[in-house]
Amino acid sequence: MRHGFKKRTLNRKSAHRRALFANLSVALAKHEQIKTTLPKAKELSPVFEKLITKAKKADLAARRALISFMGDEAMAEKMISVLAPRYKDRHGGYVRVLKAGFRFGDCAPMAIVELVDRDVTAKGKDSGKVVEVEAAVEEVKAEKPAKTTKKATAKPAAKKAKKADAE
Repeated sequence: MRHGFKKRTLNRKSAHRRALFANLSVALAKHEQIKTTLPKAKELSPVFEKLITKAKKADLAARRALISFMGDEAMAEKMISVLAPRYKDRHGGYVRVLKAGFRFGDCAPMAIVELVDRDVTAKGKDSGKVVEVEAAVEEVKAEKPAKTTKKATAKPAAKKAKKADAE
């Protein structure tokens, strides 16, 4: 009997559940709106609200606890520097869970988890060091001129000549 167990296990072991909530928390902190199944969303809500409450303390112990749980220093920094000041006057209720129909493949109930008073432009954007590295790589690729060979320039001219002969 399951007396006294209040949380859903989601058919996962405890370590897998913890990793799942850590990944969902990172995604929610990054994009401020995510889509997942309804049971996961309902279980994520109190987990993420406790993380924001911890981020509002903004001391070294809170920072280390956030990094320990989420495993992402950039997102922990975003929670302390962006999200905590946004919710400084709010005493809980940082997350909203909206039902979003059913998934096509297995008819699982879906939900949208979003932050109350979220930044609409944050959805779909990546932030952090990874994006800075990717931007630097793209700049280097843009600076390199494309190499042209005689064969590459001769092929389009040959195609134009064949089209002219055919007409």
